Amino acid sequence: MRFGLFVPQGWRMDLVGIPPQQQWGAMLDVARHADAEEGWTSVWVYDHVHTVPEPSEEACHEAWTLMAALAATTGRVRLGQMCTCMSYRAPTYLAKVAATVDVISGGRVDMGIGAGWYEHEWRAYGYGFPGAGERLARLREGVDIFRQMWTTGSATLDGEHYQVDGAMCFPRPLQGSTEGFGGSPGNGIPVWVAGGGERNTLRIAAEYADATNFDGSPEGFRHKSAVLAEHCADVGRDPGEIVRSANYNVVVGRDAGEVEERLSAVSERYRRAGLSEEAARGQAESLRTQPLVGTPEQVAETLRGLEALGMTYAITYFPEAAFDTSGIELFESEVIPALGG
Repeated sequence: MRFGLFVPQGWRMDLVGIPPQQQWGAMLDVARHADAEEGWTSVWVYDHVHTVPEPSEEACHEAWTLMAALAATTGRVRLGQMCTCMSYRAPTYLAKVAATVDVISGGRVDMGIGAGWYEHEWRAYGYGFPGAGERLARLREGVDIFRQMWTTGSATLDGEHYQVDGAMCFPRPLQGSTEGFGGSPGNGIPVWVAGGGERNTLRIAAEYADATNFDGSPEGFRHKSAVLAEHCADVGRDPGEIVRSANYNVVVGRDAGEVEERLSAVSERYRRAGLSEEAARGQAESLRTQPLVGTPEQVAETLRGLEALGMTYAITYFPEAAFDTSGIELFESEVIPALGG
């Protein structure tokens, strides 16, 4: 099994109390920690501009700016976003940005892409909020544009939502165009289609994706995998060609008492961000029910069960990462080795 690590970028109010001039340093410290530890394959960011669980004046750093910064300041780990919202940027522009970051990073970019869901920030930023059908149609057309630009250097598409006439992408990404840099045979930069929509999203994944990212619970993962396999059969593709991943909130402690301490710290940080007592406590309680909450032995056992279902890439988020890396270090020393990492 491979493991990715989200950096704390503020979206989940995980930089509360850190002065703005120190926030990049806090993010970079986590990324460089992962870069130095062979157990981590990748580091990841979220593509959001307003905080959750509610919009606030707390910091929320922009994803592709961070991608460029991480490309220049790390040297081994792959770099991804889970996931970029197609409609926040024109797909031609986004393809160009990703290609540039791939060159800066030495061929380490993974493109996580989805249709988008956070209605408040869509409307606040003037993007409207089209229906799910339109958002998914934009996703399909945009991925087609990516593939053309990265594999041939230009794209032309007379689509319902995007009209592109010879949009050029030079330099092309190193992946897929330069000897020794690997990449995706079909896409150049590997494409991760995120989301579990069974009629459209997983169909798009079957057609285009190098990897998917959907429900990480055992029951949900099993079901979404079966739906993906059905779509692959329809389009004549081997589902084994597609990496199946999931995102996980991790709260790991040496014993139950340490787990509780970490959950209490989450509540306290949300209170400091201005959430009500009830809302702050609710955030911690929602974490308590997640699959990867418990001792290292419990977390490893859950992951082994998921691996048996075909989940071979876990992308992890540690709520306390900007302040305390002991949970990450415990995961590195006791969980990753138990999964063969």
